[in-house]
Amino acid sequence: MSDNIQAQNAPLRLGTRGSALALAQTRQMAARLREAHPGLVVEEVIIRTRGDEILDSALHEIGGKGLFVKEIEDQLLDGRIDAAVHSLKDLPGELPDGLALGAVPEREEPWDVLVSRGGESIRGLPPGSRVGTCSLRRRAQLIRYRSDLEVVDIRGNVDTRLRKVAEGEVDGVILAAAGLNRLGHGERAVERFAPEIMLPAVGQGALGIEMRADDSRTAALLAPLEHVPTRQAVTAERSAMAFLEGGCQVPVAAFAEIRGGRLRMKGLVVSLDGKRLVMAEEESLPEEGAKMGEKLARRLIEMGGDKILEEIRNV
Repeated sequence: MSDNIQAQNAPLRLGTRGSALALAQTRQMAARLREAHPGLVVEEVIIRTRGDEILDSALHEIGGKGLFVKEIEDQLLDGRIDAAVHSLKDLPGELPDGLALGAVPEREEPWDVLVSRGGESIRGLPPGSRVGTCSLRRRAQLIRYRSDLEVVDIRGNVDTRLRKVAEGEVDGVILAAAGLNRLGHGERAVERFAPEIMLPAVGQGALGIEMRADDSRTAALLAPLEHVPTRQAVTAERSAMAFLEGGCQVPVAAFAEIRGGRLRMKGLVVSLDGKRLVMAEEESLPEEGAKMGEKLARRLIEMGGDKILEEIRNV
């Protein structure tokens, strides 16, 4: 740890939601910070968000993205916490003035998975089976693949959703592999969806550690957590999302990765009924992800994505 950081031995206050997954993610990052900076005191500050308060409505009906971050960002801006650990897919494409992503750690598994009551794959579920998700993106892609399934809005934390499967309220549920893995439930996944069936959410599997943009001490403390290839990939994805989404929850998906020294990305927009889908692919140098993301978004719009998004916003 550098001398100037050691000299400032105040605790680093990490803000987090109180769910089991949010706490697990925050504690993993806190452990890595203590390892990187021996003697550093890391304090956990639990903050309740609007998304945690409202559990009886679908996410897209009450605001979608930003529901799980605003109260945390308010405490960051007020100086009550120094940094916040988020699932990156919860963060809107554009951060509030004065805030920045201080670190993007290495990405976990990005894919969506199925947990089914009887161990069936998505193809093996009988017609009419009830599959739970609160995501418009998952819903639309699932209906496109299996229009004979009943897709049910389901809210609550990972354990709650798993319990609803076990109790037979639904026959299966779609979750992020990363969340299951971080909670030690990875073995519950019956099937990992290929991207041809279900392209993941922007930033899925990645964490974003948010901080005040002018806080040099926190920036220095967070630096060892940074994973440049993940940052480059999610920068491309978030650039496309910011261009397409405008802060609303819509069925947009994107995934980027570095292969052969190039940043390659696929993105799509799909109608709510799954019947219309536009998809595009782009590649660039890894450091040009922001430009590539916007280019891909423009292509999706030119291919008819704007009409799909307009219809969704007018529902």
